[in-house]
Amino acid sequence: QVQLVESGGGLVQAGGSLRLSCVASGSIFRLNVIAWYHQAPGKQRELVADISSSAYTNYADSAKDRFTISRDNAKNTMYLQMNSLKPEDTGVYYCNAKIQRSRFHVESTYWGQGTQVTVSS
Repeated sequence: QVQLVESGGGLVQAGGSLRLSCVASGSIFRLNVIAWYHQAPGKQRELVADISSSAYTNYADSAKDRFTISRDNAKNTMYLQMNSLKPEDTGVYYCNAKIQRSRFHVESTYWGQGTQVTVSS
């Protein structure tokens, strides 16, 4: 089994910063593309940023110049540094990872349980 566990959410004032973490555990042969998604209240889940195993990154326009995604492959951990937070960044943040459990498994997609971020104006 594979689990993704996020942490680091909380309440912050507009203009503040938070650092989210996501740890992947369990049977992991290869951790491929990992990503962070944001689901605002009453809206669909949307991609914030992703990072490949080679550290190529991709950001949503709303996250460019404010958020930084990174990964520590030795720890099977990924991060999302969020700066200059805005009230519209409020919502649940989910980590997502494409993982190959062994050389005999195909890649599958896994989700964390989410961590709440609330940005007050």
